[in-house]
Amino acid sequence: MGIFLSQQKPICPPALLEKASGRGRAITAIVGAGHVLALESARQAFEHGLIEPVLVGERQAIEESAAAIRWDISSFRLEEAVGEESVAAAGAALAASGEVQMVMKGHIHSDTFMRPLLDKHNGVRTAARLSHVFHMSLPGEQKSLLLTDCALNVAPTVMTRGAIVENAAILAHRLGTERPRVALLAASESVSAAMPITGECKEIIEHFKQRSEHQLPMEIDGPLAFDNVVSEESAQLKGISSPVAGHADIIVVPTIETGNALFKMMVYFMGACAAGLVLGGKVPILLTSRADPAAARLASAALGVISRESR
Repeated sequence: MGIFLSQQKPICPPALLEKASGRGRAITAIVGAGHVLALESARQAFEHGLIEPVLVGERQAIEESAAAIRWDISSFRLEEAVGEESVAAAGAALAASGEVQMVMKGHIHSDTFMRPLLDKHNGVRTAARLSHVFHMSLPGEQKSLLLTDCALNVAPTVMTRGAIVENAAILAHRLGTERPRVALLAASESVSAAMPITGECKEIIEHFKQRSEHQLPMEIDGPLAFDNVVSEESAQLKGISSPVAGHADIIVVPTIETGNALFKMMVYFMGACAAGLVLGGKVPILLTSRADPAAARLASAALGVISRESR
């Protein structure tokens, strides 16, 4: 155990499960279901009333994995496909045709899983921009935080980050936050030509000001350094007056490297539960890592169910 690593195990937030309950099971493709961890994740989501699984993968591997965890899968639909690329294509086809309402990544490489889903002609794209959101929560804490985009858009432009903000704000509303506070993360609050991201933050804010009558209710501010995003005291000491500073519900990161490091620090140093979801497509995409604990996978399923709610 590393000196900084948390010994707390991530816990699927009960409030997230409660909010997702009673909405009916979402028909969900488990893409790469021929592995014990993938099937155990599907079973937990099924037992919590979140999903009705459609198992996608090699039949023998699925049946052997189900036997290993003593789960009777005879009543579930099984779509046989052999090889990662074929499995991914089968899962994407189910989503594109509307036969399933969500897609969950099982035991399959992320890039292989996502490639057919992102296909412009046969995938799940809509007029909206696809973006990834992590719902972060800590054991014993009621407060949660949305981090975006930590896994999909690598170096987003101003226009792309605007779409990322919109997707996250919609999800925040569906989670029950009436006026989410959105922080645009940078390394400084001062606009500097040496740090182009600071000027881009101002461009994003101006974009939303110009179309204020068409957007969801939210507060947005930036650029803000991380200490002033999470600490009201730090913001006050620096003379920053903002309804977002110290109270952010959503943090919009400038690059995928920033987001990847931030969410993993919360997971490994603080024992956070990270529920991952791709928004903006025909169906929610539950994008989890093969290293993710069961709590994160269950939380992702709950978040996916909640994200499907109409405005």
